[in-house]
Amino acid sequence: MNGIYHPFTQALYERTGDGNILVTDGDKKGLFRRDGSWIEGELFECDPHLCGWIAGPQVASHRLKPDVEPA
Repeated sequence: MNGIYHPFTQALYERTGDGNILVTDGDKKGLFRRDGSWIEGELFECDPHLCGWIAGPQVASHRLKPDVEPA
């Protein structure tokens, strides 16, 4: 899975296939909704702002795939 490390705690935040967020901090894991509310796991707290950012829409950059051929 692709994810991002939290800048302060270094916990790994990953988006699951169903749109939830898996947070891994060392050997502890927790599953959270996009608003940061707990679903299951040993971790009970997370950064709700980072959860919302990770769970947001995955938009491709318009600079990587041109729609129109250059003239």
